[in-house]
This record gives sequence, C-alpha cells and structure tokens, in this order.
Amino acid sequence: MPAIPGRQPAGTGPRGTMTILSNVSARSFDSSAMPTVTMIGGGQLARMTHQAAVALGQRLRVLAERPDDPAAQVTPEVVLGTHTDLAALRKAAVGSHAVTFDHEHVPTEHLEALIAEGVNVQPPPGALVYAQDKLAMRRKLAELGVPVPVFTAVASAADAVAFGDEHGWPVVLKAVRGGYDGRGVWMPADAAEATRIADDQLAHGVALLAEAKVDLKRELSAMVARSPFGQAAVWPVVETVQRNGQCAVVIAPAPELPEQRATEASALALRLASELGTTGAMAVELFETHAGELLVNELAMRPHNSGHWSMDGAVTGQFEQHLRAVLDYPLGDTAPLAPVTVMANILGAPEAPAMSMDERLHHLFARMPDARVHLYGKGERPDRKIGHINILGDDVAATREQAERAAHWMSHAVWTDGWDPHHE
Repeated sequence: MPAIPGRQPAGTGPRGTMTILSNVSARSFDSSAMPTVTMIGGGQLARMTHQAAVALGQRLRVLAERPDDPAAQVTPEVVLGTHTDLAALRKAAVGSHAVTFDHEHVPTEHLEALIAEGVNVQPPPGALVYAQDKLAMRRKLAELGVPVPVFTAVASAADAVAFGDEHGWPVVLKAVRGGYDGRGVWMPADAAEATRIADDQLAHGVALLAEAKVDLKRELSAMVARSPFGQAAVWPVVETVQRNGQCAVVIAPAPELPEQRATEASALALRLASELGTTGAMAVELFETHAGELLVNELAMRPHNSGHWSMDGAVTGQFEQHLRAVLDYPLGDTAPLAPVTVMANILGAPEAPAMSMDERLHHLFARMPDARVHLYGKGERPDRKIGHINILGDDVAATREQAERAAHWMSHAVWTDGWDPHHE
C-alpha cells in the first residue's frame, strides 16, 4: 500500500535544529552534510539499518555494548556503553539529527532528559512506554477500545490462581517488562503450576500480568511507519509462524486473509501509530482467532522480525522506511515486488555444523541462486537468530518450502530433502 500523502514544508523537520547537550562537547549541524542518526543498541536491527543508511548517504552511529556486536562490526561510528547509562546515551546523541532504537529497553526517564537537552528522540518516550510495559500497553489499548485478550495485573500468586479459575486453564503469565522470543512467557496448566511460577518470579522482582489463552487460528503482523509530521504508510499484513515461542517464518502477504480483515488490521495499525504518537517503524502483532476476531498481542516500536521480508520483497524495506520516518522524510512506497515473499529465520542448530558458514553459503547459492541471504555476524548457538533468508515467488507453498529448506541448510548443513550436490 502506498504512503499516505502529507505535506512536508521545507525547513520544518528535525534536521533544521541544533542539539545542545550538557556535560559533553556539543556541536552544531553542518547544513551541507547528510544526516547522522544514532541508534541505541548494536544488534542485527541496527546492522541492517546501517545498510539502509549507507544507500541513502547517511551515517548511522550506534551505541553498542561490545565491539563485536553485529552493528559495531560494520558501522564506523560506535560508542561503547549500555542503554541504561545516561552518560553513554548523551555521548552517542551528540551531533545526531535523530536518536532511535533497535530495542525498547532504554529507561524513559533518560530519554526525557535527552529531550530536555534538545535531542530529537524518535519514537518519543511517551509512545515507547507502550512497547516497554505490557501492562501499560494492555490498559491503554483497552481504554482506546482496541480488542486485546482478557488480562489482569498479578501482584500475588493468588491473583494468578483466581484469574485461571475464572477464565479457564491454562492461562498465560507474562513478565510486564523485558522478555522476547518466548522468554518471559509461561503457560501454567493449573493452580499449582501458576503458584510456583508467580511466587518465583515475583520474589525476583519480576512484575507479572495474566492473560486468557486465546483460541488462536494464527498470528499476524501489521507493520506501519509514521513520521513526526504525521505521514504514515503500511505494508501488506503478514502471517508469522512461531515455533517454541520464536518467530520462524513470515509469509507476505498473509495467505487466505480476507481483504476486509487485512484492511481492518492495517487501519488498526495506522490508528495506533497516530493515537500513541509513535514514529518510525512499528509492528502490531495480532492474534487471529478461529471466530475471525483480531486481538492485539504485542507492539514493537522499531524495525521488527516480521518486516524483514520487505528488505527484498517490497519497494521500500522497513529499515530504509524507519530512517525516512525518524528524519521526517516523505515515506516510500510499500507495495510488494512479488505475489509472495517468504522469510525464514536462520536459527542456530543444537550443535554448530563442522562445515563453515562460508562453505554453507557457497553450497546454498549453487543450488538456490535466487535466495536473498542476510547474515548478522553472530556466533552460532542453539536457537539464536543468526540470519534470515528471503525468497520471492508466485506460489505460497513452493516459496515457503524453498525458504525453510534454505534456512535449515544454513543452520544445520543438512538438506531436508537429502539433496547431494556431488550426485546431482
């Protein structure tokens, strides 16, 4: 779907401002230079954002914890430090035209301090909190009349047990903050298990909420981008296939999704971006129930795994669009380039193969020259996301089979169909 038109008066965007930081040497912008964007976090999302920045002639600076973090390996401007250290955040922000994120975990009080010092933070902390705090997000969405699973705060094991007794077992317990790829989520089957989990987590200072388990048909994701000016664009709604609580495959567009429901999901994502005041890319992760209802599961206010397909499968990929949005550029066309694009995550095997990654890549290209491979520069360990593969095609089943076979080969150095290049 193309970008929603919006006027963009010259000289009104964040690039026309000056960043003034206390306790560090501030410098004004060179109006003749292309912008510098600082991304907090040095993971694969920052690495792929750097690739998009290079194509646009921009510079991406990253705040990374280690010099071998995925983004720190490739970008020339690296500030070493943690996202919880205000001094490190200030250092990374100096001279930036915008500060943005590859994860949601920066304390909002630190971001408020940066804004008070003149830093252009996108998305702003007032929006980001709804991606950080699942309970705040659930309450806000319920206030807006947006469908969400039935939920409650859990202050004691008794709260979890009472919720399960009322809404049926199993229930879903979630850490209010943190947690990803299935971490921080539990599904106790009965009161005894819920009591054990809640007592343990609460004793370790983990705030919890409980949700009713949804009669789930599948999971969907509606990706949107929004600029500070208010221009917005959406990509086609996709299906996300989860395994062990972790995204394994994304199919774009979601197969057999009625047009009315796809429009409903996209409209919801656009509405939430506007009403929450988010900027940059945002993923609205959705449950589609067997009854045909759409419920919001999670929000991610940054580039997201469910948008990786767009790097090769859309006119404008999510990483370029995120940069456009946080810099208040006009947004790009999000139309798909093929009838179907399937992304498959390359996940670390239980035991890393003896064959090197480079040799695996060599064999993959020999068999599948149309595979679009994105590796993150990460060491292999079980279930770790070390890359992804995009395959464009005409048929959902055939394209998905190709993508999953390619990803499995890159993880395990084993072809799922027993193919042997030396005997073909």
